[in-house]
Amino acid sequence: MLKQIDQQLFLIINRIWANDFFDFVMPLMRSKLFWAPLYLFLIVFFVVNFGKKGWISVLFILITFALTDFISAGVFKPIFERLRPCNDPNIMGLARNIVGCGSGYSFVSSHAANHFGMAIMIGSIFKQKWPWVKSAFIIWATVICYAQVYVGVHYPLDVICGAIIGILIGKFTFALHEKFNSLKNVQH
Repeated sequence: MLKQIDQQLFLIINRIWANDFFDFVMPLMRSKLFWAPLYLFLIVFFVVNFGKKGWISVLFILITFALTDFISAGVFKPIFERLRPCNDPNIMGLARNIVGCGSGYSFVSSHAANHFGMAIMIGSIFKQKWPWVKSAFIIWATVICYAQVYVGVHYPLDVICGAIIGILIGKFTFALHEKFNSLKNVQH
């Protein structure tokens, strides 16, 4: 039952809501190269504005990314071995595949885990000074997740569960970040 709902929701997003504008924009939204300037800006912003503490924040963001990527791709995907919609014989004839299917499994979405982990981590760092940043990064991660379904490489449940994993890991690494910073403050 859940699998059928997931497939139907996938087809709504991937086929029924399809349009030329999204066909152009959604592949960009999931592209690492498209977001590279943002990643570079964040590193420079942290370092220039926060010095050594900024480098520590960048390190914890990278730890967040490493954990979300390892857990999603190295733990969940091999356990569940769920085929991507574009490779699933039950649905691939119906799926629009805009970016190439890729190899590997679908559950959970590493894009979703990685971007939600980073969104929670970065947003939490800025929550005191600029609370809107967390909402902006959550919207950013949500758009990337939607793009994953739209282009045909993930089911909605893949990105939802990936997002949950990312949120949990982002909260965990932010707590470690705060603990580390409080220990550094006690030592000085």
